[in-house]
Parts: sequence; C-alpha cells; structure tokens
Amino acid sequence: MTTKYRTVPQVTSGMPAGVPYIVGNEAAERFSFYGMKTILVVFMTQYLLTASGQSAYMTDTEAREWMHLFVASAYFFPVIGAVIADAFLGKYVTIMALSLVYCLGHLSLACIDLPPSALQATMDPKGWLVAGLVMIAMGSGGIKPCVSANVGDQFGKANRHLIEKVFGWFYFSINFGSFFSTILTPWLLKNYGPGWAFGVPGILMALATLIFWLGRSKFTHIQPRGVRFFRETFTGDGLKAILKLVPLYIFVAVFWSLYDQGGGAWVQQAKQMNLEFMGMTWLESQVQAVNPLLILVYIPLFAYVIYPALGKVIVLNPLRKILIGFALCAASFAIAAYAQGIIDKEIVRFGESVAPMVDAGRLDAAATAEAMKAVELNAQAEALAKAPDAAAQTAVLADAGIAVLADGTVMKAQWPSVAWQLLAYLVITAAEVFVSITCLEFSYTQAPPQMKSLIMSFYLLSVSLGNLFTALVNRFTMDDAGNSSLVGANYYWFFTKLMIGTTVFFVAMVLLYKPREYLQDDASAKA
Repeated sequence: MTTKYRTVPQVTSGMPAGVPYIVGNEAAERFSFYGMKTILVVFMTQYLLTASGQSAYMTDTEAREWMHLFVASAYFFPVIGAVIADAFLGKYVTIMALSLVYCLGHLSLACIDLPPSALQATMDPKGWLVAGLVMIAMGSGGIKPCVSANVGDQFGKANRHLIEKVFGWFYFSINFGSFFSTILTPWLLKNYGPGWAFGVPGILMALATLIFWLGRSKFTHIQPRGVRFFRETFTGDGLKAILKLVPLYIFVAVFWSLYDQGGGAWVQQAKQMNLEFMGMTWLESQVQAVNPLLILVYIPLFAYVIYPALGKVIVLNPLRKILIGFALCAASFAIAAYAQGIIDKEIVRFGESVAPMVDAGRLDAAATAEAMKAVELNAQAEALAKAPDAAAQTAVLADAGIAVLADGTVMKAQWPSVAWQLLAYLVITAAEVFVSITCLEFSYTQAPPQMKSLIMSFYLLSVSLGNLFTALVNRFTMDDAGNSSLVGANYYWFFTKLMIGTTVFFVAMVLLYKPREYLQDDASAKA
C-alpha cells in the first residue's frame, strides 16, 4: 500500500509532532465513552421505558450483567480492529472508519428519548439501546489498540526515552475526558433526560474524530503488512511474544473484573450511602468522578515521588509494579466489602423501624414515592405502588431507606458516609496506575514491530475477559426474579478473595518472565 504520508518516525530527540492530535483525540473520545458508560446502570435500573412510556426497569443484577457484557464486547473488538489495522488498512484508516461507526452508536442511544409516536414507528428504547451499545462496542473497541499503538509508532530510537512520559500523558488525557463526563452526564440525565445525556457524549465523539483527521499529515503512518502479517505473527518472535504475554494478561483479567465494577456494583452501593460530602449532595453515578480526578493527581505524583522512592528500596520493574497494583486492588475491595456490611445492617435496622408504621397504616405511599423519585429511585417508587402487602412494602422501604408517614414525618436510613467508597477509590486508583499504565507501555515494548496493535488488543482482551467473568458471576447467581443470590457484603468478599489468590499466584510470573524490547525503526535506522 502506497501513501503520501511519512511511514517511519522522524529522527528527533524531542516530542513527535503528531502526539498532541492523538492526545486531544483520546481526551474527547474517552469523554464520550465514559460519559455514556457512567449513566448506563442508572439508566437501565431507573429510566428505561417501553415505546408506550411504561417502565421496563432492570433489576440491579440484570443491569450489572448488561453493563459488564457491554464492556466485555467493547474490549473484545480490539482484536478485530488490530488485525484489520496491522494486516489490511493501517492504523489511521481503521481509526477513521470505525470512529464513524462509533458516532452512529451514540446517535442510536440519543434516539432512546424520541417521542412515543416515533418510537412506536421505529424501535422501542431497548432496541435503540442494544443497537447503540453494539455499534459503540465495535467502534470504541476497534480503534482502541490502534490508537494506543499509534502513540508508540511516533517514536524511534532517538526519542525512546520519552515513551514512558507520553504514555503517562496519554493516560492523563483519558482521565481528563473521563472526569468531566462523569460529572456532567449524570446531571444531564437527571435534569434533561436520556436524549441529552447520551447525545452530548456523541457530540464529543464527533469532535474526537475531527481532531484525529486534522493530525493526519503530522503522524507517522506505519503501513499494513498484508498476508505477511499472519505469517510473521504466528511464527518466530511474534509467536514467542504472544506465548509470553498471554499468561500475564490472564492474571490482569482478574484485576479488570474488580476494577470495572466501579461502573456497576459500586454505583449501586453508592445509592445506599450518605452522598452529602464536601458541602454537596452527589448523584450515585457521579461518585466515579473521583477516579479520573485522582489519576490526574497520581500520574505526576507517582512519576516524580512514589516511583523514585520505591526505586530506592526495590528494583521496580514493570511486573513488580503490576504485583503491587494487584495487592492494592484486593485491599480496595476489602474496604468496599466492609462498607457494604454496614449498609446490610442498616437495611435490617431500618426495615425493623418502619415495619410497625406500615402495619399500622401510617405510611403515606404517594408522598414516599415522590421522595424516592426525587433521588432517582424510580424503580423503588414503582415497586412500592405495586407491593401486594405490608411485608412487601417494608422490604421496598428498607432497600430505599426512605419513608414518609401520614403526619408528614420523614424517616430516612442512617446510611454510612460515601467517604468509605472514596477511600476505596483512593486505593483502587493507585492500583490502576501500577497496573494499567504499566501494562500499556510494557505491552507496546514487548511486541515485535509488525504486531504492535495486535499485542495491544490482547492486553485489552484481558479487560474483556475480566468483565465477561463478572457478567457470568451475575448470570449464574441470578434467580427467576432477576436478583442475585450472592448478596450484600458476600458479593464484595467473593471478589476480594479472588484478587488475593491472583496476587499470590502472580509472584511466579514476576520471577520467571524474561522481557525483550522491540521498537519501530526510525528514519536513520531504516536507511
């Protein structure tokens, strides 16, 4: 394939000219992805309707399963995108083509909020939801390994020393976009509905596509290798790299199984916490914003303080960083499990407090339902209206933590502070820095030049496997009513123990793995 663009990195000891466009594109694209992902569970459990406007709310367990299956799909398509890029179209063309599919996916989600007459003439909201999630999974997944590898492709031997810094800034841009979308989209959902909440991330994805297109003449365009790609990949150094890295990614999959529950189980846990913090009342899906905010702080903190300090004590190679991250991930889930234990006790206590009021007919069901809707507990409000007896009403009230009596008295559960979850985020975000940024750079440097995107996709496939595992846990513990038998703190302790076991077994990987670096040849080397 011929091209009018540069096909090898420039010989320079400075920063490549295309990097700002890649970083800007990533910030806008991650705004779009995390924006819709942030509100996905809340939308499915509290806002999903039929075409006629009737509720179609999912249970918490069903919503967690859907969310993790979506994320698993989004991180499976990188394998397909990588093969298309490395063998046939090249990274640039692949990113541009799949970005358009990505934009169509966001448009589909925005159509969820069409008027009932239009929905009945096309698809109901659930149909638009499925179509949108499939296209976003294809688009975001397909471009992801290409964008990551495209960062490394801009560097040759002369500026190899800048790769670690650039991957840090690349990750910084991801979390810059993620932070603002995590704050904004829950607010849009609550105040303006699903159309705007899903539509604004779509606008940002269109902007991301434009930014990337504007940088086309600045990039190094590594050419696809055609059918040679398959021969080179599955023989010699290519096959050796795959066989060495795949076991690492299986361990990393367990990390992602826990980490990505920040968008599912942790959102649902925050619903049963006191969300008044730092003078504000947060929405449960906004609490996730602390993760990208911490990343923005942690990246320079780790680069200039923590890593140098640890380096004085131990040889801090990539695999040891990942091992530390695994241990921190287990600790974060232990904190979440402890907090869930407090919530479980309060559910029992509050249920016992309101039961006599309900039995005596002192509950104002209509006022209670309005109070629930005011804090995005739409499904609980509907369940209260449909409760067949006093016991069922009490169960709904205990879960929601709200009851309004006929005399106007408002009873509220004494939920634990969201500070517990913020503490867990402090720990799991540190784990993310140790694991995720390290894996990005390590994966790139360990991949032979002809298969950078493919190896990146194998790393991303670990995210898919982790989320698929979580989805299967929710599926196989689900009863006929759509609720999990692995409830309360037991759910969190299950994953905590899983991560502890993974950390212990990963020590062998740290001891046995022998690294080998590969970089793209720059112009001087090519000559």
